[in-house]
Amino acid sequence: MSSLAVMASSTACSLRGLVRSSIPLAPRIRPVVLSRAAPLSTTTALAAAPPPTIKSRRDLPKKTKRTFKRKTNVVAVKKPNPGERKAFRKRIQLSNNSALPVENMQDLSPDTMAKLDSKGKMFALPDAVVDQLRALEAFKTTQTWNLFRRPHFLVREETVRLMSKMEEAVEKKEALKCVLTGSKLSGKSVALLQSMSHALLNGWVVVHIPEGRAASCAVWTRLSLLTNAGKTGQDLSNGNTEYSPVEGTEPVRFAQPVYTLKLLQNIYKANRAALEKLDVQRDWSRFAHLDPGATVADLVLSAKESETAWPTLEALWTELTLPGRPPVLFALDGLAHINRMSDYRDPSFNQVHAHELALVRLFVDAISGKTTLPNGGAVIAATSDNNTHYHPSQELVLSQLEAGQAGREIPKPDPYERRYDERVYESLKNSFVLRIGGVSKDEGRVLMEYWGASGMLRSVLNTRTVAEKWALGGHGIVGEMERASLMTMRM
Repeated sequence: MSSLAVMASSTACSLRGLVRSSIPLAPRIRPVVLSRAAPLSTTTALAAAPPPTIKSRRDLPKKTKRTFKRKTNVVAVKKPNPGERKAFRKRIQLSNNSALPVENMQDLSPDTMAKLDSKGKMFALPDAVVDQLRALEAFKTTQTWNLFRRPHFLVREETVRLMSKMEEAVEKKEALKCVLTGSKLSGKSVALLQSMSHALLNGWVVVHIPEGRAASCAVWTRLSLLTNAGKTGQDLSNGNTEYSPVEGTEPVRFAQPVYTLKLLQNIYKANRAALEKLDVQRDWSRFAHLDPGATVADLVLSAKESETAWPTLEALWTELTLPGRPPVLFALDGLAHINRMSDYRDPSFNQVHAHELALVRLFVDAISGKTTLPNGGAVIAATSDNNTHYHPSQELVLSQLEAGQAGREIPKPDPYERRYDERVYESLKNSFVLRIGGVSKDEGRVLMEYWGASGMLRSVLNTRTVAEKWALGGHGIVGEMERASLMTMRM
């Protein structure tokens, strides 16, 4: 038999073996029908299901709402009173008990800052003068008084020059009209504080209008105005204080009674000892009820309400400019704020220039020379590069005055500039400009030695460290040196 025949027979046998005979089922046994089972999977049925069709935002899956509440401890919080948050933000801290006391620190005397040998030395402010300066709001929140044991400052070359001119003005019975200018953080406000310290130590009457920032809300309640009134050069013109027209003035001028009342209170607190020695020489019975033999301090205290604040301030200024009175220092910080159009409106809804505000006009007449100081004194204004706006007229007149003092070529007005204001030029053309720049390396070393003695400067103080901080501070800019050395210690 051939091989092909053998293979065919074996294949047929195997196929016949696969065919089984059908066995009939018993009548009582029913066939078991198995249902179609789902494939084996480890995922949930929701995840295995096909994703739903999303046609709009309503079809997006929604967050499951919680049906229970967490147990929390509810603590009642007392809301701050009107003006409390602003007072905390603008608080002035003049001492730090954690700082080391500096030994052999000399206090200021009446003639300290006018002496040439005081240049490049550190001096501390007497406690009585600190209280007077606090009443005048001479300290600022941006200054680093809260890092040291007690207030102090460095007597610089510009300081000696300014105090010498103030002494010359008293000897000649005339007023020093000065504008302090310089770069940002160079120490203009500290120089103004030094002039007020010198005046208070020598028995002068000091009037100060500080510089500050505008509030975010232009509508204040009367309570907040009386307790935390913005007594700043900026708040004189930004429309945040009450104002009213002054009767009998042409053109119409506007007084700010609430502002003026607070200013009178500050003047009394700072100059009480000097005002109590002066007798009233004029009759002010039309608005003040004074007893015979009343003093100028009684005249200031007679202003109980804001309605009589401006007449009282006019009377005080008249009394201080009479012959035989002590010298007067009228200081203002933030000059650009009073040389612009204010945010106030007249009855015709026209903008009021800041020079038409009565208190600003009082200062402008003094610095322009229209109001004389027969007993001598000074009218000092300081510019600000940190909180200011560009004023072309002010920049032009100050650059012209500074160039004339140095013997340089006088800058000419820009023929294409249309925002020049002749009133600003007339108010500043008779002023003396003193530029406050950076300190020298020797003065910077004295300043840093004081920082180190107070425990605020931890690095080794040598020539390399002084040169490094002096260079990082923009060649001696005091504020920049403080940033490079002390800001890490500030809380």
